[in-house]
Amino acid sequence: MVDASKDDAKRYLPLSPQQFHILLALTDAERHGYGIILEIAERTGGLLRLGTGTLYTALARLVGSELIAESARRPAAAADDDRRRYYKLTALGRAVLRAEAARLDALVQQARRKGVQPGNRPVWSRSR
Repeated sequence: MVDASKDDAKRYLPLSPQQFHILLALTDAERHGYGIILEIAERTGGLLRLGTGTLYTALARLVGSELIAESARRPAAAADDDRRRYYKLTALGRAVLRAEAARLDALVQQARRKGVQPGNRPVWSRSR
C-alpha cells in the first residue's frame, strides 16, 4: 500500500493541468473516460477539453502512480456497457490533489502580495 502522507504527496508535484483536472473530476464520483471528459468540459465552461489520446495517456500514468485506480465495481448506470472502465481517486490521489491545490494557492497569494491581480477570470472560477 502506498503512503498518503503530506511528504509523500509532495513527491508528485507539480501536476500538469490535465492531471489536476482529472483528479478533481474524480473527487465526487467514479467516472469512465468519456464521463471525465464531459465533467471537465462542463466545469470549465468548455474552455478545457481533453482529447481522448491526452486523457488515456494521463489516466495510464495516474493509475501507474497509484493516484487513481480502476474501480472494481460498476455504478448502476454502467450496466449499459461492460467495456467502459471506471476510475476512482485513491487516498494518495486525494492527498496529492490537496497538496497541489495548496501549492497553487500559495502561488496566487505570492502574486497578490506583489500586486498582481487577476484579469478576466476563467469561466470555471465564477460563481454559478
